[in-house]
Amino acid sequence: MVFLLPGVKFDLDLIKKYDTRAPRYTSYPPATELTETFTAPDFERAIINSNQRQTPLSLYFHIPFCQSACYFCGCNTVISNNKNIAKPYLQNLAREIQNTSELIDTSRKVLQIHWGGGTPNYLELSQVEFLWNKINRYFTIDENAEVSIEINPRYVNREYIRFLRDIGFNRISFGIQDFNPEVQQAVNRIQPEKMLFEAMGWIREANFASVNVDLIYGLPYQNLHTFRETVKKTIALDPDRVVVFNFAYVPWMKPVQKRIDPATLPGAQEKLDILKMTIEELTNNEYLFIGMDHFAKTNNELAIAQQNGTLKRNFQGYTTHAETELFGFGSTSISMLEDAYAQNHKGLKDYYQAVTAGILPTSKGIKLTQDDIIRRDVIMSIMSHFQLHKSDIEKKYHINFDGYFAQELEELKPLEDDGLVNLLADEIQITDTGRLLVRNIAVNFDTHSRIKETKFSRAI
Repeated sequence: MVFLLPGVKFDLDLIKKYDTRAPRYTSYPPATELTETFTAPDFERAIINSNQRQTPLSLYFHIPFCQSACYFCGCNTVISNNKNIAKPYLQNLAREIQNTSELIDTSRKVLQIHWGGGTPNYLELSQVEFLWNKINRYFTIDENAEVSIEINPRYVNREYIRFLRDIGFNRISFGIQDFNPEVQQAVNRIQPEKMLFEAMGWIREANFASVNVDLIYGLPYQNLHTFRETVKKTIALDPDRVVVFNFAYVPWMKPVQKRIDPATLPGAQEKLDILKMTIEELTNNEYLFIGMDHFAKTNNELAIAQQNGTLKRNFQGYTTHAETELFGFGSTSISMLEDAYAQNHKGLKDYYQAVTAGILPTSKGIKLTQDDIIRRDVIMSIMSHFQLHKSDIEKKYHINFDGYFAQELEELKPLEDDGLVNLLADEIQITDTGRLLVRNIAVNFDTHSRIKETKFSRAI
C-alpha cells in the first residue's frame, strides 16, 4: 500500500517493517554516549582548540522553569509557581556566561541565539532584559543573527511579545500540541483556540521574521478525525515552520507521564494514519518536508539552508548555519564543538556549586575521535540533505569511502532492495520512500548505537 506525496512516499508496509528504535541524531555520537569521565578541564581544552578554529558561534540558554507540568513532557524542567526561584538561577547563569566567555575568543561572531526550556517566558520582562544585556556584554552578536525564543502562549500578552521583538528577538516558537480540548485536558495543557490565534496575531503584529509551532501525535484521545482538525487549524494559523513530534510514552523514564492513562493512547495503526494524513495535509499546503518531523515554507531559512547545503542538526533539531559551534548555558545545556560535546549539571544544586566555585559546570561529555567526526559528517549529510557524495568525504578526510565503509555499504543493500536508498558509484541517495525512515538508514553508519537500540525512541 503506497501513497505518493510531494517529496516523500508513504509506504505503510515498509514503515511497519522498519518500526525499530534509533537515535534522532541531533548529534553524533548521540547524547547517550556522554560520560562523566569527561570533566570541566577537558571542556576547557576543547574551548582552546575551538578558538584556534575561529568558527562563528551559536549560543543556547536554558530556562528550566514551568508553572505547571505538561504530562507529555520529556524535557528537563523545574515546576514551581514561586517565581522567586528564577532569581538565583539568573544570577548563576550570568556568572556562568562571564566565566565561560573568559575562555572563549569573543571576537568570534555569534550568528544564532536560542532561549529554550522549560518556559523562557517564565521570566519577568526585567529578567529578560537582565539576561539579554549579559549576553550582549560578553559576546559579539552579528547584526543579522537569528535570535529565537520558545514561549508558552498561556503566559504572554501583547506587551510581552512586543518587548521580545523590540529587545532583539526575531524568531519565536510555541507549542500547540493539539487544538482538541479533551486532549489538552488529558495532558494538562489547556490553551483554547482563541488564545493561540490571539498569540499568533500579536507575533505577526510585532513583525517576527519566523514563527515555529509544535504538534504532537500519539497523545491521549487523539484519532485521525480530531487530529485532522488540529492540522487544518494549524495551517490556518499560518506558521512558517511546523514540527510534528511522535509522542514517546516512557513513564519509567519520565514519571510525569504516569498521569496519562495508557488505555487512552491511540494504537499503532491509528498513529500511522495520523502521520500519513499530517504529511499529506502539510505538503499539500505549501510546506516542504525538511526531514524527520520538520516542515517549512519554501521561503523559510530551513528550506533555503537545505537547498544551499548549509542545514545541520543539533540538540534543538534542524537548524541553519552549519559552520557554527554551539555553546550551551544553564542547567542541563549541551555544548557542541567540532571535536567535543559537554553537558552541564542537571540539578540546580550541583549547577550552582560549580558556577559559584568559578569552574565550568560540566557534568559529562565526550571527546570525539577522528572516526566519530567522519561518521558524523556522513550521518548529518544523510539526515539533513537526503544524499551524500562520497568524493566530498574522501577529499575532506583523505580516505577511500568504499573501503572505509565496506561493511556499512553491504548492510545497506537490503534497504536498497526495499527502495529506501540508491547506492551509486559516487553517491548515496535517500529515496522519497526512504525519507520517513532516514534514521534507519543513518544508523548503519553509527558504531555507537546499533547494539543499544532500546535506549532510543521508535524511528516512526
